[in-house]
Amino acid sequence: MGQELPIVSTFEALIENQDTTRPYSEEWYNRLKNVLGEAACQQAGFFAIPNDMILSVVIPVYNERETLMNLLQKVKNVPVRKQIVLVDDCSKDGTTEILKQLAKEAETSTDELNQIKVMFHNVNQGKGAALRTGFAAADGDIVIIQDADLEYDPNEYPRLLQPILDGKADVVFGSRFLGDRPHRVLYYWHYLGNNFLTQLSNCFTNLNLSDMETCYKVFRKEVIKAVLPKLQQNRFGFEPEITARLARRRYRIYEMSCSYDGRTYDQGKKIGWRDGFKALWCIIRYGLAD
Repeated sequence: MGQELPIVSTFEALIENQDTTRPYSEEWYNRLKNVLGEAACQQAGFFAIPNDMILSVVIPVYNERETLMNLLQKVKNVPVRKQIVLVDDCSKDGTTEILKQLAKEAETSTDELNQIKVMFHNVNQGKGAALRTGFAAADGDIVIIQDADLEYDPNEYPRLLQPILDGKADVVFGSRFLGDRPHRVLYYWHYLGNNFLTQLSNCFTNLNLSDMETCYKVFRKEVIKAVLPKLQQNRFGFEPEITARLARRRYRIYEMSCSYDGRTYDQGKKIGWRDGFKALWCIIRYGLAD
């Protein structure tokens, strides 16, 4: 009685003092697997990310001065080798100046985990256009979309990557509505509209997604490079368009739950009812023809 079990003390030592071993590295995973066993690691979401894998994080940015640096630090802190592609869509609130300084600092950075690339639009074109610019510049093995407004948590990258790294998926959608992750309770009609658009999209694509409009979409590099030349939508019509194009090509699509800390319109939320009607048109347009 009173003596700590060896397996518990060993596990705590691995968590608290990993001897500079990077989380999700091969060495980190093997040490945990030796203590916990493979089945327990699988249930806990512990797995190895190849040391030579590069994740391209594409971040469209428009008037996000208040949240950008906080979001960027969260992305940097994710223990994965990354290329962070920031695309400024002609911001008017001082964001552009922040990004210009980041681009200058990136030229002399020695951060081995985070390579930063900043791109600028001379006129405002919309989220879809900014994403196309970012996708064209992405060089990583896997590409993920990240909004700059802190509604989605970059700490969830590893679990979103796992189906692709396991060879099961070509694309992963992070769903806000699967139920086992926290999300801020906000607008009922917004939720209802989102659900309606998702279900209508499913009718045309024959997918059973729960959240077509999610920000978190993760692609193997070969997938997004193949689809990129076809993409047309400049604003939020991007979501139903890319979903339809992925479905038509029969890529293997997985959903993983993700948390969601939604903003109010007073806090800067940009999508509105006009975007809902545009999404409706895009669902029908790209559902019927490529």
